[in-house]
Amino acid sequence: MAIIFRLDRMMADRKISSGELASRIDLTNANLSILKTGKARAIRMSTLEAICRELHCQPGDLLEYVPDDNEKDVLQ
Repeated sequence: MAIIFRLDRMMADRKISSGELASRIDLTNANLSILKTGKARAIRMSTLEAICRELHCQPGDLLEYVPDDNEKDVLQ
């Protein structure tokens, strides 16, 4: 996966638990876990907005682009 969601790092920086964040953004713990573990294939903009609001961050603080091995070969 080329896009990495760094939610776990931001939550640790802000010292907020999964349960507390899930409650604040009206998301189930299971769905928040899917986001944290990188298993999500998509995220709703409203969910991203709520996460940014509660963690006082920008989307760029949560998302990181890392080229796949195939992409690295093409770029070189």
